[in-house]
Amino acid sequence: MSMLLMLMPMSLSLPTGVISYGYRNCSPPLKRLLAHCNTTNLHHYHHLRRRNSTFPSQLNTLFSFIFFPRNLTCLLTGNSLFLRMERFGSGSSNNKNKALVEELQNYKIISSKRVSEVMETIDRALFVPDGTPAYVDSPMAIGYNATISAPHMHATCLQLLEENLKSGMHVLDVGSGTGYLTACFALMVGPQGRAVGVEHIQELADSSIKNIKKSAAAPLLKEGSLSIHVGDGRQGWSEFAPYDAIHVGAAAPEIPQPLLDQLKPGGRMVIPVGKMFQDLKVIDKNEDGSISVRSETHVRYVPLTSRGAQLRGC
Repeated sequence: MSMLLMLMPMSLSLPTGVISYGYRNCSPPLKRLLAHCNTTNLHHYHHLRRRNSTFPSQLNTLFSFIFFPRNLTCLLTGNSLFLRMERFGSGSSNNKNKALVEELQNYKIISSKRVSEVMETIDRALFVPDGTPAYVDSPMAIGYNATISAPHMHATCLQLLEENLKSGMHVLDVGSGTGYLTACFALMVGPQGRAVGVEHIQELADSSIKNIKKSAAAPLLKEGSLSIHVGDGRQGWSEFAPYDAIHVGAAAPEIPQPLLDQLKPGGRMVIPVGKMFQDLKVIDKNEDGSISVRSETHVRYVPLTSRGAQLRGC
């Protein structure tokens, strides 16, 4: 098989009206699942990139998808850049959270001051199950066949949506899970904006509210500019539409039309799309209502499905 053929993206179902469809950081699907690397190799890769600005873009993702056999859940439930980052196990919670953010900055995953500030302010430890390592760059199971994404994926999505998370804007978080990203979104759009989380598992929605009440986003929850709702996120949440930003935290087989309908002209949606092989799609709605779609990177998320199917593990 030729390299050209191997690097071609997989076909995915897309809604009508798409005017642009592009890919960034494509890599062969088999290689991206089987790539093995260690910290030394990762540093060598970054050294090569610094020395050679024309380093092939197809290799960016190949070297970024670092899989460690000791943590199989990363491959099955988590996300895109399996970096061997530090376990920040000493010092105060605030210091460890700050160190995690600094590490994400060192790896160039966080590039903006606003994203680093909000991730430092919302302590990840308040949103992970008790007894789990909060500051490791790995997805974690949160019960009910759901996960909280790895910190690098949270950072990636915040970066991609930053321009649509300005003060006063509206943001929808589909599959809000533990409430972590919803809390981050709420701080970014502020009390004049609206951050809406939708989660179809009642128990997760209830626990996410408890998590948020312990965080820096608690005043926004009390004032009502941040809210968590129980419902089918594939249908969005029309009450506060249209949205400047929509984040989807599970992989859809295709882009749900109701979410496109609730996206504001000029707005952006970030959503993983696919089944076995998934891509993080960046969807921009143009001012004339037309849609542009590109793939940011390859990812691995749990499926966006019905409540019953999720509970059955389907």
